[in-house]
Amino acid sequence: MLGLAAPVVAQPAAGPGSLSDSTAAQIAALQSVKTAATKTESKLDSRLLVEQKQRTNQSSNSALARVQSGINVDANGGVLVDVRATKVSEDLVAAIGKVGGQVRVVSQRGATVRAQVPLSALTTLAGREDVRRVESGSDAMTSQQAPGRRSDAPEAESKAEKTARIEQRTKAAIQSKQARTAAAAVTSQGDRVHAADTARQSNGVTGVGVKLCALSDGVDSLAASVASGELSPVDVLPGQEGSGDEGTAMLEILHDLAPGASLGFATAFNGDASFADNIRALRTQEHCDVIVDDVFYFNEAPFQDGPIAQAVNEVTASGALYFSSAGNEGNTGDGTSGHWEGDFVDSGQGVAKFAGTAHNFAGAGGTQIYEPLSAGSAGVPVTLWWNDPLRAATDDYDLYLLDGNGNVISFSQNIQNGTQDPYERINTTSASGQRLAVVKFKGANKYLSLSALRGRFADSADGLKKFVTPGMTSGHSAAKDAYSVAAAPAAAAFGRPLEPGDPANPAGPFPGMFGSATQIERFSSDGPRKVFFNADGSPVSGGSQVRQKPDLTAADGVATSVAGFAPFFGTSAAAPHAAAIAGLVLSGNPGISPADVREALTKTAVDIGAPGVDSRTGAGVILADKVLAYTGASPQPYAVAQAPTVRSASGGAYLKPGDTGTITLPVSNGGDGTAASTSVVLDSPTPGVTITPRSKRYGTIESGQTVINTFGLTVPATQQVGVPVVLRAKVTFSGAHSPTTVSFPVPVGQPSSVVHDFAYTGAPVAIPDNSTVGASVPITVSGIGRASKVTFSIDGTACSTAVGSTTVGIDHSYVSDLVGTLTSPSGASAVLFQRKGGTGHNLCQVVFDDGAGAAFASVTSTQAPFTGTWKPQTALSGLLADTADGTWTFKVVDGGAADSGSIRAISLHLNGYEA
Repeated sequence: MLGLAAPVVAQPAAGPGSLSDSTAAQIAALQSVKTAATKTESKLDSRLLVEQKQRTNQSSNSALARVQSGINVDANGGVLVDVRATKVSEDLVAAIGKVGGQVRVVSQRGATVRAQVPLSALTTLAGREDVRRVESGSDAMTSQQAPGRRSDAPEAESKAEKTARIEQRTKAAIQSKQARTAAAAVTSQGDRVHAADTARQSNGVTGVGVKLCALSDGVDSLAASVASGELSPVDVLPGQEGSGDEGTAMLEILHDLAPGASLGFATAFNGDASFADNIRALRTQEHCDVIVDDVFYFNEAPFQDGPIAQAVNEVTASGALYFSSAGNEGNTGDGTSGHWEGDFVDSGQGVAKFAGTAHNFAGAGGTQIYEPLSAGSAGVPVTLWWNDPLRAATDDYDLYLLDGNGNVISFSQNIQNGTQDPYERINTTSASGQRLAVVKFKGANKYLSLSALRGRFADSADGLKKFVTPGMTSGHSAAKDAYSVAAAPAAAAFGRPLEPGDPANPAGPFPGMFGSATQIERFSSDGPRKVFFNADGSPVSGGSQVRQKPDLTAADGVATSVAGFAPFFGTSAAAPHAAAIAGLVLSGNPGISPADVREALTKTAVDIGAPGVDSRTGAGVILADKVLAYTGASPQPYAVAQAPTVRSASGGAYLKPGDTGTITLPVSNGGDGTAASTSVVLDSPTPGVTITPRSKRYGTIESGQTVINTFGLTVPATQQVGVPVVLRAKVTFSGAHSPTTVSFPVPVGQPSSVVHDFAYTGAPVAIPDNSTVGASVPITVSGIGRASKVTFSIDGTACSTAVGSTTVGIDHSYVSDLVGTLTSPSGASAVLFQRKGGTGHNLCQVVFDDGAGAAFASVTSTQAPFTGTWKPQTALSGLLADTADGTWTFKVVDGGAADSGSIRAISLHLNGYEA
């Protein structure tokens, strides 16, 4: 038995700010669950524990009939959880599967496994020694205004509807391009109001030499935006495409302002640990110079840099610039805030016979133990933090949500006894007269932060007064070296009052430019951010520090070609504008330090709002022309050697040991400026190779042009057949990017026409639904040595679109859910297919060949079942640098929900060299 109190009929409160007997009894009933929790149960999120007990003990339902845990339990009794471990092991992952769980994401660095697990099995998992805690899956939201997407919210359209819509748009874009009837590109008004358009023209800087990368929910319409010319090709981390389209809209803004920059993307919606992993991966794997995101996780700490902020700190320490949305949670200046922070004040009001006293929001001004919420604050997350270190909270506070009659309708009362986070979180409901209460269960009086995210604290009809303070911005956006970006409208005003009775929203200056009269969006979050701890949990110098946040202001309310983001309002739109301008600064000033970039952005910003740097707009709104002028940005050449062609002295297409030949080496200038005095030094680290002459002048290469020269090459007679000769081309020119160095492998030996086939012969392997873990099968290769060519096939005996077909190579409904990767014995990988194929089912008798005429990326659902020969997403030739002998691995990841299938029949095809 839970031992919960009997139901209590709501009684009138003793006063608008007092704790009624009814409310105290309900809180006491909930606390009885907390005090009775076993050691294992104390590892469970309190809402998970109560939900579990409510479903196994009917007395709890009658005792607290109005209380909602806020936990989303699926039709099969499963819940999404983050299993926080001391270390993620194969045994832990297997254990989750054994209790009926479906693993979604594994983060070794974050020591976290995200999984859908039966609610009834959570205590079993929590009982493991390597499990620190089992939490309700960390939720997040983007910073689009209207209202922004939450990771725990259902899709607005069905999977079939969304896939069909995107495929139709992509098809129309391709047809328009082929017929040369494509519509004019949609350009963000931010390009004009930030003076980026004229700054690019006058400074000759487009973003060349810089990579801009975004993190958001997903890039569903990426192919359509690329096909229509709204985007250049984007490097997407395999398996991290996400779901949704806010990422596509952000990338379009980046491209509008910095069209010469290369682009990258990864989702931030697979949990907090995955978000942190992807931040690092964009820097270390994709080599992004500027990274921008628009996502906030509700469990991000305000008083200490948590895991996501620590990832931001790592990439900024390595030289990257990081931009993040300040948030759309309102500010005190516009009366739109749902945030209060300050010291706990003991109200003296106990909670029945159990431990704890309620916080007095009124402080010395009276007694009020409730914080009232506005009528428009339904369905929003509310977080409570206090200044204990992460994973080391010894003080224990709880959070309760009540309706206007004093009934407790939601709660969060995790146990904090030295190893947990100082954090509680609830969701508001649609009840009238909602208000919050904070109870200190045990411990010292601490500094608190209470935030209704996208909600608002407001005076109540029964006399409760709101208490608000500045400082809504928190989490990784408030990391020391990150840029937290506020929003100001570029053109038309946001189209509706934020809440009934609100004043009109401001409009922007388009087609003019931002200036001192620019107004901040009324929903833009304010700072500053007070912190108490370093990232490692040690106290900061002086006991606390205040970080100036937000840092800058940029445009929102702009056009994109993406459905649902025209116009695109929110700090989600503002952050990529600021990031793109920073990309222009890097492009026009190669080698400029992050400190100098920050100085340029902040010192040239136009002051808006309160005079000087302020807590709503930071240093002010950015103007690209001023920033580029401040830094002395200029068009930079970027001359790089391209892939050479090599012919033997006899004119053959390949070289043998001891042969001489001719190298034809092109050098292209992909930069904004002219590459003057260009020369190339061509050498080889391969012993015995002779190149003549060693250097040649290429002269002046204009932007966009290519110049070609030839060199002589002699291969030593001792060179092993199949082992390539490596050419190293160092290009020197007048410019800050000089020199550039690229290496190229040149095969040695006559490729064999004999194809050796190696097939997977095991049983079918199920592909886990909506899981980055994926399914892998091995192919063992022997007797080949060095390979001259590799192709890969997904086989099958009879091709059809039948769901669950056993005669195809891969049976899977919605092939567009899948990412397929082939990895060689040396660890080199090539992506074969990546989320393409629409609603089409099954892959059968498909060959991936670098020499194919069309890329698999161009397929549509009408071509299912997918057959024929296709070019892979990335070249298979990159897998040939080492011996082909050993174990190859084919892996398929399912990145979409609700569809399934198996790997059944695949083969690897290798050509060696003639002896």
